[in-house]
Amino acid sequence: MGLTPLQGLVMGTRSGDVDPGISKYLSVAAGMNADDVDDLLNKRSGMGGLCGYTDMRDVKTQIEAGNEQVKLALDVYVHRLVGYIGSYIAILGGVDALVFTAGVGENASHVRGPVIERLKALGFELDEGANLVRSKEPATSRPRSRRCASL
Repeated sequence: MGLTPLQGLVMGTRSGDVDPGISKYLSVAAGMNADDVDDLLNKRSGMGGLCGYTDMRDVKTQIEAGNEQVKLALDVYVHRLVGYIGSYIAILGGVDALVFTAGVGENASHVRGPVIERLKALGFELDEGANLVRSKEPATSRPRSRRCASL
């Protein structure tokens, strides 16, 4: 997190990283003042702003129902998450494991799977069956994977 909670990933209601020029743009194009922009980026953006859902369980249900807007929002979320994971792996010079925690770790195979798939080049290999199982010692990587990913 930076100066505010806005820096980082797309969240439930927060935008995550945005171009700083957005404030000026919204001021001119939408007549928004600084408080309006702050409210928009902190309370009406993120997954909620992209698709209307902030809970990943609802996101999964909507995607299964064929909601393309929600699928696009999840694609944005996964894209940003993969970017952050990749950058941190580069900064650290490598990792032995990737651990998913909280709601995504417990309930969101539809997030974990695409993230691990997109990290193949870094040595992660998805075990689709393990990704779908909830367990006290879950792992979503294949045993032969160079890197481990778990919940």
